[in-house]
Amino acid sequence: MRLAFIMSELGSGLRRNLTMVISVILVTFVSLTFVGAAGVLQLQIGQLKGFWYDKVQVTVYLCTDVPSNTNCVAGPVTDEQKNHIQELLGSAAVKPYVEKWTFETQEEALTHFKEQFASSPMADSVEAGNLPSSFRIKLTDPEKYQIINETFAATPGVDSVVDQRKVLEPLFSMMNIATWVAVFVAGLMILCAALLIATTIRLSAQSRDKEIGIMRLVGASKTVIQLPFVLEGVIAATIGAVLASGAVWAMVTFFMNGYLANGNSGMPMISPNHALKIYPVLILIGIVLAGISSAVSLRKNLKV
Repeated sequence: MRLAFIMSELGSGLRRNLTMVISVILVTFVSLTFVGAAGVLQLQIGQLKGFWYDKVQVTVYLCTDVPSNTNCVAGPVTDEQKNHIQELLGSAAVKPYVEKWTFETQEEALTHFKEQFASSPMADSVEAGNLPSSFRIKLTDPEKYQIINETFAATPGVDSVVDQRKVLEPLFSMMNIATWVAVFVAGLMILCAALLIATTIRLSAQSRDKEIGIMRLVGASKTVIQLPFVLEGVIAATIGAVLASGAVWAMVTFFMNGYLANGNSGMPMISPNHALKIYPVLILIGIVLAGISSAVSLRKNLKV
């Protein structure tokens, strides 16, 4: 009987306060869309960092079938030349400056490329022969790049020596700033949503003072009186969170994975599958936000 009464009051409240319910849906939708956008930004930053992480080092690119400088006019790098480069890395003149190094074959470079650019149309058009094999060197002191460059730049079989650190430091700085901005905006929007939901639910409850008074007189508990209002907020916020999830999905699918991926083939973009983890988080935030905001607002503003 009590459950039936609560559901009856809930249905009545949703019908009578349709305008307020719609306002909660819209507030939650806008707020959680910002939160979802911040989450997408975090995933995109992680994607970029994951791709460029191995680049924050000195990379010695080896010659391929297509010569790009005088070191490569004799053709692609030979096994003897690779062995010579390895010997140089272990020599007394170079080893003190090298923390560790790895060798990436053309096949490994292709695999890595396809993983990072899975959403790009160019992923299927690149073959292993188009990508150079390379020695990736992590230095004990990044400032000693010039020593590595002087040692390997003119070595037979070496196409180029690139210090990715100098290129990527500004990019990572911008990413960090974007991260903090996204977190700040998301936190501000959640706070605004909580205040607006609390105000809306409180006004809805105050508009039904007579009903609440009657419920008090017949001995209804505080929980029974407040629960329909809390459920109103939770249902409305859940609908708003679902709509926000849809907006985030559209953003990732049509804007990032579609427009940006096609227009910027050199940058790895997240796919819709990467964003799947955001949707349940948005719905959970909406439910918890509405539940807590409604309960606190009713407890402080209604004498029940």
